[in-house]
Amino acid sequence: MFGPDNRGMTLSVLLVEDDEHIRQALGLALDDEGFTVTDAVSGEDALDLLKTTTFDVVLLDLMLPGVDGLEVCRALRAQGDLPIIIVTARTDASDVIAGLEAGADDYVTKPLMASVLAARIRALLRRSGRQDEVLRVGELEIQPQTSTVLRAGAEVHLTRTEFRLLVELASADGRVVSREQLLQRVWGYDYFGDTRLLDVHIRRLRRKVEADPDDPELVVTVRGVGYRVDL
Repeated sequence: MFGPDNRGMTLSVLLVEDDEHIRQALGLALDDEGFTVTDAVSGEDALDLLKTTTFDVVLLDLMLPGVDGLEVCRALRAQGDLPIIIVTARTDASDVIAGLEAGADDYVTKPLMASVLAARIRALLRRSGRQDEVLRVGELEIQPQTSTVLRAGAEVHLTRTEFRLLVELASADGRVVSREQLLQRVWGYDYFGDTRLLDVHIRRLRRKVEADPDDPELVVTVRGVGYRVDL
């Protein structure tokens, strides 16, 4: 269940971090930014908390004792579309992509500023796209008002970020949407050339909406420019 994102109400954050210094510093800083923060020191603690408590977003370290961050991310994504931001000291491309492929919506690298992280959280939770008009792409029926996608009458389960990405593409009425535009509209800020985030989410989206993800017919790449949806 998503919490309010822009109506002045407090957002609840689950911070999963085993380093005590980072956990305390980041928790206090996010508290100053207006969030309600709950700590978990391990993957097991996080999964236990999520059985009984609802959060708006999870901030998840990759390097955790016991059940690591990737396993936690996969477990959470298998259960639903709770927004997940990877917070990691790892900057290697393979680590970042592994986190995104596990189901994360976004990632930030340490060290980081709490104000930047707060902006990323708010951008992730912000609704976008046309809110009333039903969009149709091939066999897909996209209902922005209820965040629902149907394919030939059967529901397609997308994460919040995957849904926003599909709405932005479908709302373009067949026009090409550049990578920069998608990064700005869906994630809310510039990535200064880092498009790994978008590439992974396009792959994840295609696996859910395309008959053959390796030969996409709906979400089409326009080489060197961006993507378009063939109506």
